Amino acid sequence: MDDISIIQAIISDDPVRWRLLEMVRSLNLPDCWIGAGFVRNAVWDYLHGRSSYPVSTDVDVMWFDARRCTPEEDEALETFLMRLDPTVMWSVKNKARMHIQNGDEPYLSTTDAMRYWPETATAVAVRLREEGSCEIEAPLGLDDLFGLVIRLAGRFATEKKKIYQDRFKSKNWMKIWPLLTLASAPLPPFPYVKAT
Repeated sequence: MDDISIIQAIISDDPVRWRLLEMVRSLNLPDCWIGAGFVRNAVWDYLHGRSSYPVSTDVDVMWFDARRCTPEEDEALETFLMRLDPTVMWSVKNKARMHIQNGDEPYLSTTDAMRYWPETATAVAVRLREEGSCEIEAPLGLDDLFGLVIRLAGRFATEKKKIYQDRFKSKNWMKIWPLLTLASAPLPPFPYVKAT
């Protein structure tokens, strides 16, 4: 079974994650995904032999529409999702505007925005297709996610390194998933092309 198929199996076998994906699909947002810890944590739990995959962090809903990119729109979507499930810490962001906050060039899509995330293993997302299967997107590849490697990506290896160090300390990943290792080298700067 390849890595994509493993993620699809992990997500489809998890009734909580599946239900949250159905809620997000019901929003009918363009280029809409759930990413970051939602997928990463489930895979790391699986690789650590854990039988349950709790959603223990915020659920990052990402979408892309340059015509509707106000913070108020995202807040309204968060409020709607909170009504559907108040036990979840929803975070909704239209990536068409997030480049400004992050100091990046304008993003072209949700997938393009993920290329600028802090570490390779986090830059993975999932969404439900209309026919009921799940689709995976991983613009920085899946090698580090499945290799249990934490590797800095992009500017988080250089001018944003302090931000990353604070993030790493607050996440406590090495204690939660003791098989993780820290990569000695960051991901090469853009443009990055994954070897096939």
